Amino acid sequence: MKRAVFLDRDGVLIEEKNYLHDPVEVVVLPGAADALRRLHQSGFRLIIVTNQSGVGRGYFSMADVERVHERLRADFGKEGVHFDRIYVAPEAPDQPSHGRKPSPAFLYDARDEFRLDLSECYLVGDKLSDLECGWNAAVKACLLVRTGHGSTTERKYTARLARAQVVDNLAAAAGWILSQSAHNE
Repeated sequence: MKRAVFLDRDGVLIEEKNYLHDPVEVVVLPGAADALRRLHQSGFRLIIVTNQSGVGRGYFSMADVERVHERLRADFGKEGVHFDRIYVAPEAPDQPSHGRKPSPAFLYDARDEFRLDLSECYLVGDKLSDLECGWNAAVKACLLVRTGHGSTTERKYTARLARAQVVDNLAAAAGWILSQSAHNE
C-alpha cells in the first residue's frame, strides 16, 4: 500500500462538537464506516490528521483526546474499519507546532512511516486549513465535505476552492476517490 486517504476527524468522520473531549459524545456520521471500508478494500491506508487546539487552550487534556480516539477506534472497529495512524496537533493556533494544519508535516511523517507516494494520496476535510495541508504536501487531490464546517467553508472561500473537489459527505468523497482510482488504473 503506497497510497492513503488522510482524514480530518471532526465534521468528516464524526459529528462536529465544539471542542469534543468526552467519548460519550462521539457520533459517527452516517455512511462514514462503509465509505472507509470501501477505501481500505481498494488499497488505501486510512490516516487521521487532526488539530485539537482545546488541549493547547487548556480546555481538556491529551488523555481526553486519547479516550475520544479509543471510542472512535472501537466504533469504527465494530464496522471493520481500522485506522493506520492518528496524528494529533494539540497546540493552540498561536503556539509553535510541528504538525498543526495547514502544515504538511504529519503527511510527510506518514509518507516516511508507511512509504507512501503522496502524489497517489488524497485528503478529505471540512476546513480550508485541511485542504491547505494537502496542497502543501502535494497530494493527488483534496476534497471538501459539506458536513461539519464544510458548507460554511464552501461559502466563505469559494474562489480558493477551485483546486478542491467539493462533495456532500465522506461517502461521496470515497465514491469520487474510487472513481478516480479506477480511471487511472
